[in-house]
Amino acid sequence: LFGLFLSMYLVTVLGNLLIILALSSDSHLHTPMYSFLSKLSLADIGFISTTVPQILMNIQTHKEVISYVDCLTQMSLFTTFVCMDDKLLTVMAYDQFVAICHPLHYPVNMSPPLCGYLVLVSLFLSLMYTQLNKFMILPIFKDMDISSFFCDPSQLLNLSCSDTYSNKIIRYFLGALYGLFPFSGILLFYYKIISFILRIPFSGGKYKAFSTCGSHLAVVCLFLGTGFGVYLGSTVSHSPRKGAVASVMYTVVTPMLNSFIYSLWNRDIKVP
Repeated sequence: LFGLFLSMYLVTVLGNLLIILALSSDSHLHTPMYSFLSKLSLADIGFISTTVPQILMNIQTHKEVISYVDCLTQMSLFTTFVCMDDKLLTVMAYDQFVAICHPLHYPVNMSPPLCGYLVLVSLFLSLMYTQLNKFMILPIFKDMDISSFFCDPSQLLNLSCSDTYSNKIIRYFLGALYGLFPFSGILLFYYKIISFILRIPFSGGKYKAFSTCGSHLAVVCLFLGTGFGVYLGSTVSHSPRKGAVASVMYTVVTPMLNSFIYSLWNRDIKVP
């Protein structure tokens, strides 16, 4: 297990660092789409770095205990990077929509100041979500068992000793605000993109349009599919082993595959 997790961690970090290096060194890739991609790669590095190093240390030391402060810190960093991934994927879906459906307006609608503003808003929303989660989890009993290999926010919220009814209302509200709305936005953008592509009369234009958004769509399906699978599976099945396997797919495998999808699918990154 130590070799497996270490290999996946090194591949993820190295792959995303190479993407960032390629995007920063090639002037032809200094576009809004690739700027968002570099931010996504940074978020993926932070995403996996909040869980795997702790796993590696626990495997080596045979230690299954984490302090209260370390647990809250890990949970805060994890939720920040996960939420940042989610927001950046939504912003990238909007970028794809403007590039394909309104190409003449692209320089205005995706100007550098606006792109920077969208990244800052994504970061602000991620930090706000983390703080709201932390306030709900702070009143929690110590010396508790968590059936996971990291401080999973969904499990910590279930252990919280605050008022259950108000806690559930806040969780549903945050789930709709930070999960349902971005997902609905991505679906809306891709509905408009696909409708526009189907109206293109020649097949060459359709292929070019699909190839433009193919890598992003694959990453969205992988990220949201595994994420929803973890939380829907936790409500249906209460098996700790199945939950741990699903969490590995969501927290370790997904960030690793993102770099492969973008580097192998995108011709601009593959071809010097």
